[in-house]
Formats: sequence, structure tokens, C-alpha cells
Amino acid sequence: MEALIPVINKLQDVFNTVGADAIQLPQITVIGTQSSGKSSVIESVVGRSFLPRGTGIVTRTPLVLQLNYCPKEDKQRRSEYGTADVEEWAQFLHTKNRMYTDFDDVRNEISAETDRMAGHNKGICVEPIVLKMYSPHILNLTLVDLPGLTKVPVGDQPEDIENQIRELVFQYIKNPNSIILAVTPANTDMATSESIKIAKEVDPDGRRTLAVVTKLDLMDQGTDAIDILCGKIIPVKLGIIGVVNRSQQDIIDKKCIKDALRDEAAFLQRKYPTLANRNGTPYLAKTLNRLLMHHIRDCLPDLKTRVNVMVSQFQSLLNSYGDDIGDKSQMLLQIITKFASAYCNTIEGTARNIETTELCGGARICYIFHETFGKTLDSIHPLAGLTKRDVLTAIRNATGPRPALFVPEVSFELLVKRQIRRLEEPSLRCVELVHEEMQSIIQHCGTESQQEMMRFPKLHEKIIDVVTQLLRRRLPTTNQMVENLVAIELAYINTKHPDFHKEAALVPSLLDTAAEEEVIETSRNMRRPLSQLLGDDRRGYSRPVENGPTENLTDGGPLSIGDGITSPPVQPSTPMHSNEQAQLGRSVNVDVPCVPSGRKLSEKEQKECAVIERLIKSYFYIVRKSIQDSVPKAVMHFLVNYVKDNLQSELVTHLYKSDAAEELLNESEHIAQRRREASDMLKALQKANLIISEIRETQLW
Repeated sequence: MEALIPVINKLQDVFNTVGADAIQLPQITVIGTQSSGKSSVIESVVGRSFLPRGTGIVTRTPLVLQLNYCPKEDKQRRSEYGTADVEEWAQFLHTKNRMYTDFDDVRNEISAETDRMAGHNKGICVEPIVLKMYSPHILNLTLVDLPGLTKVPVGDQPEDIENQIRELVFQYIKNPNSIILAVTPANTDMATSESIKIAKEVDPDGRRTLAVVTKLDLMDQGTDAIDILCGKIIPVKLGIIGVVNRSQQDIIDKKCIKDALRDEAAFLQRKYPTLANRNGTPYLAKTLNRLLMHHIRDCLPDLKTRVNVMVSQFQSLLNSYGDDIGDKSQMLLQIITKFASAYCNTIEGTARNIETTELCGGARICYIFHETFGKTLDSIHPLAGLTKRDVLTAIRNATGPRPALFVPEVSFELLVKRQIRRLEEPSLRCVELVHEEMQSIIQHCGTESQQEMMRFPKLHEKIIDVVTQLLRRRLPTTNQMVENLVAIELAYINTKHPDFHKEAALVPSLLDTAAEEEVIETSRNMRRPLSQLLGDDRRGYSRPVENGPTENLTDGGPLSIGDGITSPPVQPSTPMHSNEQAQLGRSVNVDVPCVPSGRKLSEKEQKECAVIERLIKSYFYIVRKSIQDSVPKAVMHFLVNYVKDNLQSELVTHLYKSDAAEELLNESEHIAQRRREASDMLKALQKANLIISEIRETQLW
């Protein structure tokens, strides 16, 4: 079981090398206020004076002290370090190749390294100094000496020095795998002990806190520390151990540690004879060694699991950064192919990592077609922007100088074209939205492609440029096609369209009343019988054409222009249903505006307007349905599918054949740095795993 502490020390070396604190290793953390005797306790445990001394804050960086028991008989181990003739020596992690046999040099190196890391202005640094000591007179231990707690800045200390030190102390003692060694001087009130108070914040039950009461010899005359040493005042589970420190005068006089330990034992035997065997520095060292070994034994299984998990995590992280580039030309082609595939898969919805927070790619394009574009067209009213005055003006302008008996077809065509043109703008907007989505798909091409884009920023920039240029070239072609779709509808108003013809066939009945009134008035003026003007069979009416064959009016278009008073109204072959007549009647009588002159529309004018409006609605719905169907198809063919089919060839043409692989595959320094860090951490974890695996189960007990 003694071999466990050296194992932890090896692990600590491994992780300190890469500066990682992800693995929380078992260790003993020493905390206390300034001048509480922390340094004296540590030096007494080590048996050597090696820590810097002075006024104010001296310890300004964590000092990780690894004590290694190395008997003189261990020839093999001593030969490894080349110290066969040396009894004790020290070694810093930051100067691996140098051995220190003079502990005054160790003190000077600690001071110099502290100034290098934390500066000369009494500031602190969170990075630790790692010091290893080898001796036949010490026990295997790992101690972390932290800066002393303080309340008021002294000298040129920073104003927030208290908070800086507290944060640093908490960073170490909050580790659940650390044993807290709370140092408190006996000549102060235990109830106000700052070290015990801070320890309670992270270890409220005191399960991993060991209290050390220093300066027992400096208590007031007539008082003692029996209640304290018996655990009646400080509630900790790991115990309370009292020690006697060297005084400042002893340090000035260079009193050796051996003499100090002898005097300490004599004082305890004289002052606390019943407690002497459970107090003192030697007992403290043995207790710390025992606690640390048992603590390591308890933490080791979880430590093994944690290391294995992190090996897997950092291996995946390193894989995500990619390997070093061999054949750059081949690498470039692979990245181009992967990007083009990821781009197309995002459109098709077959990407590996499908976005779950927002619509993207093909799903977004579908939404644009059927929700954005479709609903926009549905919201366009067939008669929007068209007033009664516009309709009547168009009818009158289409008749010329003669008043017409029937509604002229030209007026309908002019007005319906005006409304159809309103479909062009939303159609072009649909193209624009799809174009924008095709551009943004670059950002949704999967994590694998994105990682490579981050790795090679110049290549990423060039790929974006190629895709942007391809989309930009296709945009005018697509817009032209969409404009042509609307122009095609404007080029020929098909009044024979099956859906429209049924609606148009109902028109004559709407004009019957107005036409009959016109004919009656004409009969009166011309003194001709009404029957001659209306005919016997109105459903199959035909009139003779002068010097020509008979013209059947029921076969002509319902909106034919009248050729005089002899042109009677035409009845539809199928009469209008009564509810349709009622519906139309309501539409005629609702919201009839006044003409500019102020007079109301005549009944005939109202019915003419109603006819034109009804026909415009019918034909507009037909065209809108056609546009709503054909525009998405045009966009897919001329833009989406074209880009999808030609993207890889475009990338190859502009990138792979440009002989710029060397420049395009210049790796980002940020990614290169992160790869190095991940690689170092992975090597450290693998080494740690190897160290842990050398421990046999029998060594744990």
C-alpha cells in the first residue's frame, strides 16, 4: 500500500506537465492565515528548512511538494537519478535536469520562480511550482502549500488580494479528492479560526478536514489546549493534532529541525503527558501518510474510470482536428467532395447531423414554396386596387364613340392583365428567398465539413466564393424564367379555358334584364314590334346577315361587342341556378360607390361592373393557380437542381485545378494549437492509464 503515494506523484507529474486540472488527484492541501505556522509545520514534516521567509505574503503561488521515501539501500532507484552517493536531494519540475542537494538553493529557486510566475508586485499566480524531495528520513506524502489567508493589503499588495487568495484556496480545497489540513495557532480564538471557517464551506461535515493547532507553547499562562486537542471545540472528523513550531528567534539562530523536534517532544510530555503520543510533528506526518494512502485507495477506482473516459474524449477531439496533411492535392479533392456531398445532402434532407432547432436546406425551400410564397399569392385579392370607376372607364374606353349594348371583351382583357401583373413581384421574391437559403446552406453542411472549414480558413473563404458566384450566375436565368411565366399568361387571355368557359357561359343571363330594357326602349323609338327584336326562340336565336349566311350568336363568346340595336342579348344554353343569381344579386348591391359626378350607378352599369368583376375573379384564380404551381418548378429546375448537379464540378474547376493546394491548405494557427494541446493531453492520459494499470489489487489492501 506504500506504493500508492508514489503512483499519485507520478500522475501529478504527468498532468502538471501539460498544465491540466481535469483529473482531480488525491492530495493534502495546507491552508491557514499568514503567520499561522504553515511553513514551520511543512518544514518540520520534511525535516529541512527550505521555504522562503519574510514579512507579508511570501507564498504567492501554490507549492506542490512531493515527498518520496528513498532509503539508502534502494540502489536501483538512486542509480536512476545518479544520486548513489547523496542522502537527500530535491528536483523541480520546471528544471528537470538539475539536482539540488543544498536546500538553501531550493529556497532561492522557489523565490526566483515565484517572481517569474507571479511578478514582483506581491501578486499571486494559480499555476503551481512542483518540488520533489527524496530522502530516507521522510514519509511518502503529497502536500500543497497555499498562500496565507489575509484580510488587509500590506505594502504594495493589490487591493483585492483577499479575494484573489480566497479564490485560489477554494480552487484547491473544493476538490473532493483533497484532504484539507487546516492550520490554526493555539494563541487565537478557535471560534474565529479563518482556516476552519473556509474548510467548512466546502466540507461542512468535516469528513476530509484535519486540524493542526500550532504554537502550543505560546498560549497564555494558566491556559491549555486540552479541550481543543480532545475535539470539544473544533468539529472535524479526521482529528486534531497539536504541534510546537520553531520561533522566529530559532530560525534566526538556525536551530536545526532535529533539535526542534526533540524540544517539541519534551514540551508535549511535560505539558500534555496523556496526549503526547497523539500529538507532535512525527505523529502528524504518520497520520497524514496514513490518511493519504487510504484516501488514494478509496479514490483509485473512480480515478481509473475518469482517466479512461477522458482518453476516449480526447481521442475523439483529436480526430476531429484531423491528421497532419500528407498529399495536399488528394486532401483538397477529399474536402471538396465531402463539402459538395454535405451541401447536396442538406438540400435532400439526408445529412448525418440534421438540424433540430430551425428549418434549413430543402425543408426551408419547401417552406418558402408552400407557406411563404403560397400564402402570399393566396392573400392577393383578384380585385385589389380595382375600383368601380376603373371598370366603367375601361368599358367606356373600349366602346369608342358609340354606346354599346353589350359589355366589350376588350375591357375585361385590359383589366385582368392589370391584375395578373401583380403576381410577378411575389414570384421574384420567391426566387430571392430560395437564393438566400441556398447561400446559407453553406453553414449547415454538417459538423465534419465545418471542422475542416475552420481548420483551413482560406479554403473555406474560397469555397464560399465559388458557391456564391455559382448562385449569382443562376439568379438572372431563374428570374428571367419566372418573368416569362407571368408574361406567358399576359400574352394570351384564354377565354376558352375549360374552367373559365363555364363561368363565362353564365354571363348572358346576368345581362338579360338590362338588355330587354334596352330593346323595349329601342322598339318604342323605332315603332317596331318587340317580337321582331327578341325573336321567338331566345335560346336558339339567329339573325340574318345582310348578303351572307345566318350567324348563330349562341356559339360566339359571351362578351362580344354589340353592332347596333339589332344585336339582341344572348341567352345561355344552361340557365343560371337560382342561388347563384341570388349570390350575384348580393354582390351587385353591396358597396356601390358613386361616380365622380356624384350620381349613382344605373342598374345596367352596376350589372356590367358585376359581370366584369366576376369574370376577372374567375380568370385571376386560374392564372394564380398556374403561377403558384409553375414558379416553384422553375426555381427548382433553373436554380436548386442546377446548383446541386454542378456544384462539385464548379469547385473542382476553380479550386482543384488552380494549383493552389499549398496556399488553400494552410492550417489555422488556432486549430494547430488546439491539436497540439489535445495531443499532449491524450499522451498524458495514456501515460496515466499505464501508471494506474501497474497497480495490483493486492496493493490496495
